[in-house]
Amino acid sequence: MTYNIITAASGFMEAVGSAYPSAKVIYSIIGSIFTAMLAYKTVYKIIGLFFTRKFAPAKNNHKYAVVIAARNESTVIGNLLDSITEQDYPKELLTVFVVADNCTDNTAEIARSKGAVCYERFDDEHRTKGFALQFLFEKIEEDYGRQSFEGYFVFDADNLLKSDYIARMNDSFDAGAKLITSYRNTKNFNESWIASTYALHWLRSIRFNHRARSVLRLATNIQGTGFLFSNEIVRDGWKYTSLTEDRALTADAVAQGYGITYNDAAEFFDEQPNSLKIALRQRLRWSKGHLMAFAETGPNLLVNVIFGKLFLKNPWNKPKKAEGRRSFTDILKLIVESIRHRAASYDTLMQLTPFSVINVIRWLIVSVLLYGFFCYTKGMSPNYFFSASTYLGKLLRFLFPFTVEFKAGISGFFGSMLIALWWRLLYRMGKYLENTLTAVYLFIIEHKRIIKIPFLKKVLYCFTWPTFDIIGRYTQYLALFVKVTWKPIPHQSKITINDLKKH
Repeated sequence: MTYNIITAASGFMEAVGSAYPSAKVIYSIIGSIFTAMLAYKTVYKIIGLFFTRKFAPAKNNHKYAVVIAARNESTVIGNLLDSITEQDYPKELLTVFVVADNCTDNTAEIARSKGAVCYERFDDEHRTKGFALQFLFEKIEEDYGRQSFEGYFVFDADNLLKSDYIARMNDSFDAGAKLITSYRNTKNFNESWIASTYALHWLRSIRFNHRARSVLRLATNIQGTGFLFSNEIVRDGWKYTSLTEDRALTADAVAQGYGITYNDAAEFFDEQPNSLKIALRQRLRWSKGHLMAFAETGPNLLVNVIFGKLFLKNPWNKPKKAEGRRSFTDILKLIVESIRHRAASYDTLMQLTPFSVINVIRWLIVSVLLYGFFCYTKGMSPNYFFSASTYLGKLLRFLFPFTVEFKAGISGFFGSMLIALWWRLLYRMGKYLENTLTAVYLFIIEHKRIIKIPFLKKVLYCFTWPTFDIIGRYTQYLALFVKVTWKPIPHQSKITINDLKKH
């Protein structure tokens, strides 16, 4: 009986292992396809090094509302409101709205004392920032009418604005942009290595994504705060209430045909987490929201890539029917807009597609399990202990060029899987070191706008920076299996906009 079981198991492992050579070819082909699909990102990096979209001074000043969702933000909200008051923009064209969301402190009192219109909300069941904004826009509709404002700024309570921020964003709005994001700097860059990873991440987004997309008139991504949108976005209210309302807004806006541009001259400051625990909690929420946005909007974006604006639900962005015969110029504009829209939809789809999850699944199936079954039958032929997939691996192989091998059987099965795991770890270590160069690049290229940081700390932050992507990768794996709830991020920094002017 035992012999039959062992024989059957051995036969099963041999049969499964025989699929490995073919699976390896398919694995490589899929990898090559993914690389080709994302190759355009290199062009973004080149464009972002040299160019960004610039806007002429506005001919008209527009009427805006500023909306802020705040939960127990008494430490920081006053500083934000002061920086809004100090804007060199006509005060009569700005109205500031604050929703004090489930607050147990005096956030509402401070907001009102600083001249903001403040509504208090108490609903601990619907906890996300998106629900707070939904409530706020309902109140604005009741008391003012959402369409009475031409556009809406969204800020977090910990933000600080440079004095010309709204004027510079008005340049973009007056040029016809419907959604605009801005330069996100960090007010507590130098407080901890954790804060520095976030700060560098926002700068990377600017150089690797926002600048190029603005030049190409595509759609960059909204990132939580520091953005402006036209009133038509909330004609029927605010509907983005998921864990990551910014990702949902980005994906839906692009799916509905909107472009999202970037204004490099409009600069604001943000506070980053200093606690690893808080950072892990926030990144897990981001990862869950990323997966949800992909599931909710990914199909619509794919339809747009294939069919253009044919199936858009939003009537403001559908191509208008021509009255009479179209001119050659009109046809050319339609063709260019169709290409722009499809490209923006494709780009946003690539942002949302969880490639790290897909890649780890195919790696586990092919490079670990199937390879293990294959080596159970065939054994593992001599292989270098150090894989040469990164510069680190190549160096180690040059210094220590020894090989490992395993005979067929159980040793081949488990030994090959351990080697596969080791190669993966070595690959990630190599990529970690290579990624430090991104931080070096950002410190050099953005040195005029980064607050003063001692040189040795910059060196430290270059080596700790890659942990941002490492955390993001593994929280996305975890987000597949765990339920995530929204929790506020505490803000304690008392830095003011005047403090930042001294740097």
